[in-house]
Amino acid sequence: MLLNLHRFLPLTEAEGPGKRACLWVQGCPIRCEGCGVPWTWSKDGGKETSVDEMYEEIMKSYQVNGIEGVTFLGGEPFEQAAPLAELAKKLKRAGLSIMCFSGYPFETLKAANRKDWDDLISETDLLIDGPFVKSKLDLSRPWVGSSNQHYRFLTNRYSHLEYELHTLPNRLEIRLGQDGRIMVNGMAAPDTIKDLFLDIGKKQSGTPITSKKLRD
Repeated sequence: MLLNLHRFLPLTEAEGPGKRACLWVQGCPIRCEGCGVPWTWSKDGGKETSVDEMYEEIMKSYQVNGIEGVTFLGGEPFEQAAPLAELAKKLKRAGLSIMCFSGYPFETLKAANRKDWDDLISETDLLIDGPFVKSKLDLSRPWVGSSNQHYRFLTNRYSHLEYELHTLPNRLEIRLGQDGRIMVNGMAAPDTIKDLFLDIGKKQSGTPITSKKLRD
């Protein structure tokens, strides 16, 4: 079974609780206005990766980096629910947690009565559901971008966080690839990201990038 993968990040602390691996799938029919990753909308441009290959990559990160779980992002993960559910099942057996994002409301996912969607839900510990709504921009909670989005604690794995969310900051991670590309992940206001890249541009003249810009 194959995944159409946009990006795999073996270690992050910005996409869910603790140290995690993170994978972005390619393709999203929801296409929220103001989406931070519109290049993941098209089904084209991704890389086909087998579930077994992805599992091996994640387990390498578990051994090397001590990750506690994996986060599925998009794109829209539920458009690839069957292979993600298979991957999640293998990871849960290895003791890792599963966090999943979806632009579909939870009620829509449940009412659809689709086996692939139900299978992915059954393997998910923490689901964040609902489309990003630009007019409801809200970064006061970790990992989400608008006030309409919900946290669904589907198992007891992270249920203790339900009353601690206000204490958890949003984070922004910046990486410089070997090819010179700057890769950003995490959650921050558009102005914060804009200011960050202005600072990066100033670095050539000796102006340092401030740590404040790395977190929201």
